[in-house]
Amino acid sequence: MFKRTLRLSKLLKNQINFKTTLSNQKQAKFPIAGVKNVILVSSSKGGVGKSMVSVNLAYSIKAINEKIQVGILDVDVFGPSLPTMVGLAGKKPAFNKRNNLILPLVNYGVKCMSMGFLVDEENPIVWRGLMVMSAINRLLRNISWGELDLLVIDMPPGTGDTQLSIIQSIPIDGVVIVATPQKICLIDAIRGANMFRKMNIPIIGCISNMNHFVCHNCSQRQYLFDSDKLKLEEKLDLPILAEIPFDKDILKCSDDGCPIIIKSSNHPVSILFKELSEKLKK
Repeated sequence: MFKRTLRLSKLLKNQINFKTTLSNQKQAKFPIAGVKNVILVSSSKGGVGKSMVSVNLAYSIKAINEKIQVGILDVDVFGPSLPTMVGLAGKKPAFNKRNNLILPLVNYGVKCMSMGFLVDEENPIVWRGLMVMSAINRLLRNISWGELDLLVIDMPPGTGDTQLSIIQSIPIDGVVIVATPQKICLIDAIRGANMFRKMNIPIIGCISNMNHFVCHNCSQRQYLFDSDKLKLEEKLDLPILAEIPFDKDILKCSDDGCPIIIKSSNHPVSILFKELSEKLKK
């Protein structure tokens, strides 16, 4: 039993060393055709509101300057959220037969692409790794974006092969990490940040989502977790770009397919996203 455990331990060590070596490999990065700037929105754990942030960030950037051409690319193959959140669920993109490229769908002035447009909404995607990577490569290379000033990429959660392949494939101008204040989520957020540091990808900062709620009676912030901004910044070694509250209006807008920045531009959360967009412009 001991010998077997020792063999497994050595095998696991070799696998970890292999992955570490893989992450250090350098390969040529090719820009996405027509796209000037790329920002990743990432989290190492699902369910923290990454897709909500991606959508409202893209639309708030468009809102503060209509001339900016913005796109959103949802590369979460197994759990695409973009179609529902932008009111395009059930829609299918057109194909340009001349160059065999997919034409992104457009809603509220922002170009959108997701695996969710290419498969039926309720059908599970049961694919092995090679099929997943092939699909992501197609999303990166086979979309006719036209001319975009900014592409916001909604990343799949985690720090595995999928994330590494995306990071190694395209030039990236910056990453926004989304986390909630719970300890278990922050541990994963730190792992994610360290992955980007290891790959020399600039991290813009962190968005603390579901950070607090605002009392309807006294209008004061009420914290459910240890959400002290300075402590969070110290733990993550990153600036906190915004603290987004629990708010039922965010949920309703996401479910209704109309981003809160579009539905109610003067909502406190919409103002937060506009302020965040101004920071990113600088």
